[in-house]
Amino acid sequence: MNRRLLLKLIAAATVAGCGPKFSDSRKLHVVVAGAGIIGASIAYHLAKSGATVTVIDKEGPASHASRGTFAWINATWAKTPRSYHALNQESVANWKDLHRSLNLPVRWGGSLEWFDDESRQEKLDDQIAEQFAWGERARMVDAAELAVLEPNVDFGAANRAAFSENDGTVDPVLATHLLLAAAQELGAVVKYPCELSDVSLSKGKLMGVETSLGSIKADKLVLATGAAPDAGLRFAESDIPQRSTPGVIVTTKPMAPCINRIIAAPGIHMHQRDDGRLVIGEQEGAPKNEAHALRLEGRPNDFPEQFIADQHAGRMLEVAKRFAPCTGGAEIESVHIGWRPLPLDGHPVLGASPARPDVYLAVMHSGVTLAPLVGQLVDRELTQDLAIEQLQEFRPGRDFELKKRY
Repeated sequence: MNRRLLLKLIAAATVAGCGPKFSDSRKLHVVVAGAGIIGASIAYHLAKSGATVTVIDKEGPASHASRGTFAWINATWAKTPRSYHALNQESVANWKDLHRSLNLPVRWGGSLEWFDDESRQEKLDDQIAEQFAWGERARMVDAAELAVLEPNVDFGAANRAAFSENDGTVDPVLATHLLLAAAQELGAVVKYPCELSDVSLSKGKLMGVETSLGSIKADKLVLATGAAPDAGLRFAESDIPQRSTPGVIVTTKPMAPCINRIIAAPGIHMHQRDDGRLVIGEQEGAPKNEAHALRLEGRPNDFPEQFIADQHAGRMLEVAKRFAPCTGGAEIESVHIGWRPLPLDGHPVLGASPARPDVYLAVMHSGVTLAPLVGQLVDRELTQDLAIEQLQEFRPGRDFELKKRY
């Protein structure tokens, strides 16, 4: 090979992001704390770039927030302002790429959403018009089209609903395991149960982490610890204010095809996976009374008694049956209390801790939707030592203001 051709090849590789930074990233040791869908995506993209990656989790893959999520992939009306919507919109497109490349368990087809209050329906009209202006394939559809799209769903008195065509759903537990398996094929190590207990610093620089399984060398630590309330303060000296809330997810045993799309009906959300399982989520959450407050102390993922879980699931199934009578014969397979990692302003937290620059925080609601894009962006920031402008308003050092967006 002559020198001119060699220089051309090196230049082309550098433009494509595969130049000297790639070889540098091979020397980067990253520990990802948290084996949920966010941690798994970050680990996969880091390993793909050549970093040395170790994923640790206190219990195991997708055992908390990623297990208890409705797993709706979307960039719908609740994702505001436009900058945050654009982040979700880009990640939905990335889900489609990741679906193809790793054969992840995603079901596309869109969502149908409506409310039982006419004034709220009118507001939905405006929100969907805004979505369309922002480039989203979203529109209001009338009763005749609803009957074609979902012949087994009873829309009641609603004469229209929002149809967001780009939306999809995923089996979050299976997707997390597949992402981790893909990362392992690229050389990543996954350890669980393995609890993070401390960080080792030398003159302010991260040298490694201490865990229940011993010390692990680390140049960078990524905290993808979901709704864990004190992880940021303990390991990054960065207090991320959260208003994490519980939501119950019911999964049924496989059943005959019933609904085609995500149904966001008044009081209930539901979708059906390709394997026939129906997934049902509460819209309003658990009743706010003393008994439930006591029951939810300590953030449990399971109800204290099976009969209580069955009662709760039965109530949700009755609501689902009102809108989709075909769900009447559904049998409960699992009931899980999921705790959403929800920063106070409803937006993700992504970036290095101001107090400990080698510790990177990745905490968010919309974790399922944002997982593919977050994995890519965190990988680029760490392996290429970048500060990506797209993430500037989501940094951990921002002022957090309480906002309820949905």
